[in-house]
Amino acid sequence: MHNAYATLDNPTWHALNTLQRHLGERDALSGRYLPDVAPFASVIEPSPEAFDALHDLIPHDGQVAIQTLAPLPAMRNLVASEIGTLMQMVAPGAPLAYDDTDLQPLGMADIPDMLQLTASARPGPFGPRTIEMGRYLGVRDNGRLIAMAGERMRLDGFTEISAVCVDEAYRGRQLAGRMMNALRRDILSRGATPFLHVLSSNVSAIALYERLGFERRQGFFLSGLRRAV
Repeated sequence: MHNAYATLDNPTWHALNTLQRHLGERDALSGRYLPDVAPFASVIEPSPEAFDALHDLIPHDGQVAIQTLAPLPAMRNLVASEIGTLMQMVAPGAPLAYDDTDLQPLGMADIPDMLQLTASARPGPFGPRTIEMGRYLGVRDNGRLIAMAGERMRLDGFTEISAVCVDEAYRGRQLAGRMMNALRRDILSRGATPFLHVLSSNVSAIALYERLGFERRQGFFLSGLRRAV
């Protein structure tokens, strides 16, 4: 991918310093989302000074997740744990036609159902205030939330699709693809490019995203960080 995608090499940093600055805390070298929004943190560059600054943003009993292009260096006062590797994918083109008749916008009143679905389907981190990061869509069956997807990191020119999950009993019905295509359409209409992150080990999800028109862009290391002292 060309240089127009350069900010996606450090998306958390650029999101926290542009469109989502109100959802986190930061200084000149590091930043993190508020814990009930998302667990992600970032540094402007992987320097000892930046990781020292990030140390001060992590609660004594807390942990953050950080994605980096290279393995983390040795750090003076942070302990790292390996979570896995991520594949970042982008979808610059328009989605194919799809049926959106049963897709419903989700709001604050839906948070308990969203937390229940994500707890069972486990699409990745989802907290009480994650919905504040962007637009969310869902599908209900007799009032029960059975599928959802939404927007997570937003930075100038890019919006991440995340929390894509379907109740186990309803999988195989193309619900995930239809929700993602609806989100893609809206993101593109706002002049942004949709992107997403998926664990590199999740080959079935990567295959689905490629069928939907997403292209592999960049691999990342995903690590947990906590205070050493």
